[in-house]
Amino acid sequence: MRWDHLADDTTPARGIANPALFGTEAVTTRTFDTPEFRGITFHEVRARSIVNQVPGASRMPFEWTVNPYRGCTHACVYCFARKTHSYLDLDTGLGFDSQIVVKINAPELLRRQLGSRQWHGAHIAMGTNVDCYQRAEGRYRLMPGIIAALRDHANPFSILTKGTLILRDLELLRQAAEVTEVGISVSVGFLDDELWRTVEPGTPSPERRLDVVRTLGGHGIGCGVLMAPVIPFLGDRPEQLRATVRAIAAAGATSVTPLVLHLRPGAREWFMQWLAEHHPRLVPRYERMYGAGACAPTWYQRRITRQVHELAAEFGIGPADRGAPRRITLSEPEPAAAAAAGSTQLTLL
Repeated sequence: MRWDHLADDTTPARGIANPALFGTEAVTTRTFDTPEFRGITFHEVRARSIVNQVPGASRMPFEWTVNPYRGCTHACVYCFARKTHSYLDLDTGLGFDSQIVVKINAPELLRRQLGSRQWHGAHIAMGTNVDCYQRAEGRYRLMPGIIAALRDHANPFSILTKGTLILRDLELLRQAAEVTEVGISVSVGFLDDELWRTVEPGTPSPERRLDVVRTLGGHGIGCGVLMAPVIPFLGDRPEQLRATVRAIAAAGATSVTPLVLHLRPGAREWFMQWLAEHHPRLVPRYERMYGAGACAPTWYQRRITRQVHELAAEFGIGPADRGAPRRITLSEPEPAAAAAAGSTQLTLL
């Protein structure tokens, strides 16, 4: 495994980072003999930088990110972040799902970097590479310290997640929203149970994720939904789109933003292997659709976007600027909502 002078896929924050992310002497490898972590290896590292600048060519709607983990036990077969595991000489398939890098000093490092004279309080996006509320977070508990640091510096931030564990940090999110702009989005691309179990095997079910949207809303914290990915020929039928948008609206989402599946190198090979195993008849169609690159044809993306936006308008919700910060309007939750949230079980599925 390659650790020394590791080049990241993003650029460290100017003036506050070491050229190497971490060195060999900083790595501790662990396994845990518990059912939820069986077969998973954790590489605990002391990172030298935690705030990363997004390359301008990426066209992302944010400039800075924090990623406390590398690799993800959610094991989504389409995850674009799989390519980053090759930088560690790890494979982008099972290695990405089971070899998890944990930046154990992320909270203290972030607090120090936010207090640097070179940092000017720009918006920070989280969950944009791998999920910061994947199962490992239940053991390592990095996010409470990260959110607390952002709160204490009144630094705007956003979180995108498929994880129900975010509800553990609800009070911290409320506190942060009192002093800065906070955006929260949950990713729900479809409702199909069989598709979920095969394409996103390590994630909470779509219904559980919508429960997160509902619970956050019940506590006065607005939550948008990134309807991603919309998977061609498996999750894009008009009745499927309608059912998904209807459920998103019923959960009280403040917005819905569709995103069609894209297949970057690293993810492409793993997804196509999955497709050949589970839906071999679709392989030729995918080869034609994605023959020109990582993205579906523009006409297809526009069709899906139009359909979802029309359904969203019908059900009373609208699109949002993905990743953009926004002020959360806090309100006292209704007694019934507060009681329901208090009894929420943070189970995986």
